[in-house]
Amino acid sequence: MKNTFYIPLILITLVVNVFQVNAQKIAGIDPALYEGVEFDMPKVRLPSFPDKTVNIMDFGAKGNGMFKNTEAFKQAIEQLSQEGGGKIIVPRGIWLTGPITLKSHINLHLEEGALILFSRDFDDYALIKTSFEGLNTVRCESPINAEGAENIAITGSGVIDGNGDAWRPVKKGKMTDSQWKALNKSGGVLSEDGKIWFPSESSKKGYMSSTNFNVPDLISQDELNSVKDFLRPVMVSLVKCKQVLLDGPTFQNSPAWNIHPLMCEDLVIRNLSVRNPWYSQNGDGLDLESCKNTLIYNNTFDVGDDAICFKSGKDKDGRERGIPTENAIVKNNTVYHAHGGFVVGSEMSGGVRNVHVSKCTFIGTDVGLRFKSTRGRGGVVENIFISDIDMINIPTEAIRFNMFYGGNSPVLEEDQDASDEARDETIVPVTEETPAFRNIFMKNITATGSGKAGFFMGLPEKSLENVHLENAMLEAKEGITVIDTDGLTLINVKVIAEETSALTIYNSQNVEVKGFAFNENDKKPVRVLGRLSRDIHFDLTDFKSYQDQLTLGKELPKDAVKVQ
Repeated sequence: MKNTFYIPLILITLVVNVFQVNAQKIAGIDPALYEGVEFDMPKVRLPSFPDKTVNIMDFGAKGNGMFKNTEAFKQAIEQLSQEGGGKIIVPRGIWLTGPITLKSHINLHLEEGALILFSRDFDDYALIKTSFEGLNTVRCESPINAEGAENIAITGSGVIDGNGDAWRPVKKGKMTDSQWKALNKSGGVLSEDGKIWFPSESSKKGYMSSTNFNVPDLISQDELNSVKDFLRPVMVSLVKCKQVLLDGPTFQNSPAWNIHPLMCEDLVIRNLSVRNPWYSQNGDGLDLESCKNTLIYNNTFDVGDDAICFKSGKDKDGRERGIPTENAIVKNNTVYHAHGGFVVGSEMSGGVRNVHVSKCTFIGTDVGLRFKSTRGRGGVVENIFISDIDMINIPTEAIRFNMFYGGNSPVLEEDQDASDEARDETIVPVTEETPAFRNIFMKNITATGSGKAGFFMGLPEKSLENVHLENAMLEAKEGITVIDTDGLTLINVKVIAEETSALTIYNSQNVEVKGFAFNENDKKPVRVLGRLSRDIHFDLTDFKSYQDQLTLGKELPKDAVKVQ
């Protein structure tokens, strides 16, 4: 009996070894990445590919930057897919192409010096039904796209360029005079007031047919072809895909958003450089929407809009989809220019939950940690854990919660008005359209050179709930402002505010402040205002003489503030 089982065991071992040898090696995930994560989540599964490799040159591709290689990419993917999958090599060269559709078990690998350059010919991109900015709509086909694919990857050290300058309208106020003159000489048309450049009349018509910047809702579906140039695609669209790896390349110059995973599961995004011109309209870096089980680490972002942004659909479309973004780890990322470093919203109608963000650095980013929504969104954002964040030269807020977001950039552009996002004290009924942000924990936060240390603003009818900030040093022109917040805790927070009070609290409840430190200027360090403020607790040891350092509004209820 002993010998009977000996041979089968050997055969099993040989089969396993052959499979391991014949499988392409993908670097694993360091278990340390999961250390310190505050919630339970499944380990993310990496893709694995058969040890079969083809080169796009085998399919007639030419890397001279002039020959269009759309068919070569299509044939390579089709053949490899029929053979069970593997790696497609893109060698050094400039590989001009139309859209690339990935299939299951395909690893698109860019060798050093490889540049995939997408075509400027809009006829290469068909109109398709999709989702953009959280709404069900019609857009042009994405340069790189996959739907329902499993076990896919884009790897290597090359560059993927979406030729976004061919697509994007540009606002005059975002360019220097010489840049603006050069852009106009390149062709295109101007808006009636001369402040927006469009690449074509079709693009301009789309803009004029829209009540907002991106969806032409003033014309019928039958007329969409006439505004096709306006319907800019995201560069990388991954819809309902599983076991996805993006590892190594540079993704740049996207027509709209750069990378957009939508309703994906088991997603790893690492070691990327994600770039867009700072003036690029909707030039987001990464928009993770309604995805589950995601790792985002060791990436660099320098983009025209939000850098790392979590979403889950907009308004009714998002609520009906009902798929949250959940179970995500974001670690060791660096953000340069962006509207926000780490962002949730504003399209969060399906919810965002169970998110860990740590060890990230924001350098000159418009806002550091940015949370945004508005009435009508609905959705719940909860269980967000943020730690060990370093920020420098943040022009606006290091930390910002804005529940009246209307689409403005953090640094207002010449066609934007702060009154568009002004707080409205009118209390409206709480319904499924009311957004909720709660259980958000931040610790070990450092920010120097900011415009404002922090801004925490909920809705009058639905407060920002249970926000905790601990061990923070925030140096800024202005201090922290808290409005319509319930359950705020500030522990060991130091605010160095040049021009204002270190802390202003308005119409907020159940606030605990302990270990609070501040600098001296000509303002009282702390102000508590608003007839709805109550249960505000300070630690007496934080004040030399709290009567001299604490301003209490006359409208406050009796005993609303306690210093013990």
